[in-house]
Amino acid sequence: MATTRAIDLKTEIPGPRSKEILDRKARVIAEPLSIYLPIVIEEAHVATITDVDGNTFIDFTGGVGCLNVGHSNPRVVEAAKEQIERFTHTDFTIIPYENYIALAERLLELVPIGGEKRAAFFNSGAEAVENAVKFARSYTRRPAVIAFDGGFHGRTLLALSLTSKTHPYKAGLGPFAPEVYRVPFDHLDELEKAFKTRIAAEEVAAIVFEPVQGESGFIVPSQEFVEGVREICDANGIVMVADEVQTGFCRTGKVFAMEHFGVEPDLITIAKSIAAGIPLSGVVGRAPIMDAPGDSAVGGTYVGNPVAIAAAHAVLDTIAEDRLVDRAMEVGDTIRSRMESWRDRFEFVAEVRGLGAMLAIELRQNGEPAADLATAVADSAARHGLLILKAGIHGNCIRVLVPLVIGDSELDEALGAWEEALDEASA
Repeated sequence: MATTRAIDLKTEIPGPRSKEILDRKARVIAEPLSIYLPIVIEEAHVATITDVDGNTFIDFTGGVGCLNVGHSNPRVVEAAKEQIERFTHTDFTIIPYENYIALAERLLELVPIGGEKRAAFFNSGAEAVENAVKFARSYTRRPAVIAFDGGFHGRTLLALSLTSKTHPYKAGLGPFAPEVYRVPFDHLDELEKAFKTRIAAEEVAAIVFEPVQGESGFIVPSQEFVEGVREICDANGIVMVADEVQTGFCRTGKVFAMEHFGVEPDLITIAKSIAAGIPLSGVVGRAPIMDAPGDSAVGGTYVGNPVAIAAAHAVLDTIAEDRLVDRAMEVGDTIRSRMESWRDRFEFVAEVRGLGAMLAIELRQNGEPAADLATAVADSAARHGLLILKAGIHGNCIRVLVPLVIGDSELDEALGAWEEALDEASA
């Protein structure tokens, strides 16, 4: 009996209806909002997307890491629908609602931080990062923040100041927030040197880092580095902030990536897959730090929206009931095995890296970053029915952010399409 294929391409890519809509987009949408893939979505379920021309693709982009529990997850849909029929908004600090408090209670049981903890919810990952710095500055009464080369922490002013990559994110958008210092990632000696040459340790409120760097190409730091940052923070009264916006909610094979290192941060920022793509983010961490800002010093009209909070409860239900931590490792093992076979087969596949299902390949030709080749592979993959994203400081990495609930047959089909794209590139 033949296996039913998930990929179903009925037109050229992009199809005529997608082209028509994107022509309209060009006339009315600001040009900086450029389109990465020239298809327009009609609907999506689990790990597939169908466009307005009736073409069905397997999705390895996952809404840039927001859909660990899949597109239109039935639990999420039902939870959001039930909540939206009751009420959609009050502003929690004006008229509070129980599901906000209940989500905090559940998350504080999951985060790898000991002792008494608190949570606060916001809208986006950038908001979470900005508020984490507020908490740290309020607690330490210090101004400075240290981030790392290759880091991505968002696009609002302070978050963008922490973000490392110039193009397309920072060029022409300064001046940036003051008292932000950047050092090389995964180099403890450079961090120690910075205290002598750039900013005194006693002036630093927080060190902000990703347990796996996302936009720079899924770079995993060494155990020594993560432990060393913790020791430096302890020795100097600095707040250690783990930015788990992309790594959180099982992407790396743990609920939170910091669990891989056995190191407790002081604060964790969360967003993306917390509510399956419905805007929600948060900061969770040690109570003395979280309680430090003055009354009403953090907040916002829409933060912790009740519909998004309901969706987040459904995400946590899915993580538990569908054993998503185990599934992430299974998916990751399958993908890593295929990636390593590509590294052996294709000279331009220079490296495979990541944790769990958070994996990427780096492409190089003659030892140099091959950004154009990565673009060609991604474009070819789309023509074969697989949607994948590039990454990396040089744009020469291709990353996986597939919904973790993908079925085995769909996963195999997707990797086959990716391999076809690599074959085309090698030719």
